[in-house]
Amino acid sequence: MTKMNKEFYNTILTQTISPCGNYLITGDLYGNLSIFNLLKVLNPETNLTKEELIPKTKITVKADYQINSLVNTPGHLLVGVYGEIYAYTWKSIKGSNRNLHASWSIPIPDGQEELSKAEVNSLIFDKESGILYAACVLNGHGDYIHSIAKNGNNDLLSGGEDGVVNIWDLGSNRVVEKIEPYLNSEMQRTNLGKWIGAVDCNEDYILCGGGPRLSLFHYRFLTHSTVFPIDDGGIHVAHLNDDKVYVGGRCKLFYQASLNGNIISEIPTSGASTYSMVKQEEPFRVMCLAGSSSKIDISTNFIYKDQQLSLY
Repeated sequence: MTKMNKEFYNTILTQTISPCGNYLITGDLYGNLSIFNLLKVLNPETNLTKEELIPKTKITVKADYQINSLVNTPGHLLVGVYGEIYAYTWKSIKGSNRNLHASWSIPIPDGQEELSKAEVNSLIFDKESGILYAACVLNGHGDYIHSIAKNGNNDLLSGGEDGVVNIWDLGSNRVVEKIEPYLNSEMQRTNLGKWIGAVDCNEDYILCGGGPRLSLFHYRFLTHSTVFPIDDGGIHVAHLNDDKVYVGGRCKLFYQASLNGNIISEIPTSGASTYSMVKQEEPFRVMCLAGSSSKIDISTNFIYKDQQLSLY
């Protein structure tokens, strides 16, 4: 495939925003990081040119190995790929050097043969403890883990291809509870499968979806309270934020909904599927949507699309 075809038919699997809030970083199907200057895009001094809507820098992490996950830490951008986690300093990313190399990397799992390595599909960095959690092994699951979420200091949730949402006690590193949405007749969609593509939580609720419909569960009792009326072909993005839910997947719309299932907004997306959403309130309000397209949709009020970035 030519370079132009790769760029045009590219897919963005993951995103993160730098700790300063000024830069958007995306990871794509072909092993590239793209760095965008959000501050300049959202606060232009003049009319934006095409060059200002494409990456200011591109970094090839591992050619033709898709980038599955990104997370920011105070000093580094951490990148999850097949069998490895790479770290790049923010100082180097924000600089003008285009020949950047990782500061360090962690093989996952260490010392294993190539065929037994796992995809690092989700990363969480706990700022208080300085601990990095990576979704990359099959312990507790019968197949790949797609998404993880952390609740306070004690619990970690993981959702996987096997259709199970596990609740891990971090004190004992053991599964203490589990949810299997595909067994519930209100949630199951046998034509889509039982996989869980996204999971999130807070002290009161667990939000998850994938093949089964997006659903909200009471954390304490593990009973469901809401099955969301969303027309999708599979859920890949699900976020709880205060009293709202943000959700996307195999659908040309990205949804914002209330906890009781009322749809607040529908944002048309550039791709047929949304694989990633990141947002922030400070230093400026922005939400970035990306997926099966070389375009990134930008919203500053979380209701409609304001701007569009492009990989090329």
